[in-house]
Amino acid sequence: MKSHISIRPKILYYGTPVVLLTTENQDGTTNISPISSSWALGNYVILGLGLGSQGLENLQHRPECVINLADASMWQQVEALAPLTGRDPMPPYKKELGFRHEADKFRAANLTQVQSETVRPDRINECPLQLEAIVHSIRIPDYAEMFAIVETEVRVVHADEQIVQGEHHVNPHAWNPLIYNFRHYYGLGSELGKTYRSET
Repeated sequence: MKSHISIRPKILYYGTPVVLLTTENQDGTTNISPISSSWALGNYVILGLGLGSQGLENLQHRPECVINLADASMWQQVEALAPLTGRDPMPPYKKELGFRHEADKFRAANLTQVQSETVRPDRINECPLQLEAIVHSIRIPDYAEMFAIVETEVRVVHADEQIVQGEHHVNPHAWNPLIYNFRHYYGLGSELGKTYRSET
């Protein structure tokens, strides 16, 4: 029998895919927010964003986004975005955490903008999966006033042809998402098996 102890980790990012969320700034440019709190249910993706972020402010005024999913090869580009904020002036708490303002995050992380089909924010060309989405609701829970829960509906999915199997399936042998695991970056290991509902 395994032995367990009670611990108090600072964060609970227990292994989630990295999202590079693109939103539209007030001046029409595109902002990038690296986030690690998301989950999907059918065509709906729920996002967790910190209050005071440029991405959240953009979604409150312009409720469209692209959920760009990075692969494991992109971890250094994601990390280049980690200390940057599009907010100007910067919120005091971000200053204390060592953030710095950067208006052009595409240039800062050596990423390429691609025009979206159904939403105004640009996509990130280097991300193998890009989900164009609209926002249905933004909720700030009264039990945790540091975060917002954003409910989105995916309208279009763009996939790099190298990870597509057949016409509409993502090949799990080719798709290697970047995983944020207790503040460390990982890819996927070898396949262990598949669910009985798998079509590939």
